[in-house]
Amino acid sequence: MTGNDPLSNALSGLDNAESVGKLSHEVTPASNEIGSVLEVFYDRGYIDGFEFVDDGKAGQFEVELKGAINECGPVKPRYAAGADEFEKWEKRYLPARDFGALVVTTSSGIMSHYEAREQGIGGQVIAYVY
Repeated sequence: MTGNDPLSNALSGLDNAESVGKLSHEVTPASNEIGSVLEVFYDRGYIDGFEFVDDGKAGQFEVELKGAINECGPVKPRYAAGADEFEKWEKRYLPARDFGALVVTTSSGIMSHYEAREQGIGGQVIAYVY
């Protein structure tokens, strides 16, 4: 593990849990950013749900997996992408057009690149999932 990048650790943990067929995975520490990324995964149908568990420290997310994630990971360095530039990143990180999703942090919060494109806003590509 890289140690100092919670998002990267969370995604590789999810990826590993999915690849061995686990039905749930604990993500620690919890952060707003990770929660927002999980929200995108949920909205796009990659996970069955997640909940925040207060453990008296940073907290954790209990994620319900459903075997829908082939691969997910962070995008580093974080690239800025205009609303019309997502296709370039789709080609780089996703196996096929309209297969999978990029997670983008924008001035309107964290969302999938589909939503960002719809709203006509760009942002930084921070993760991918398919």
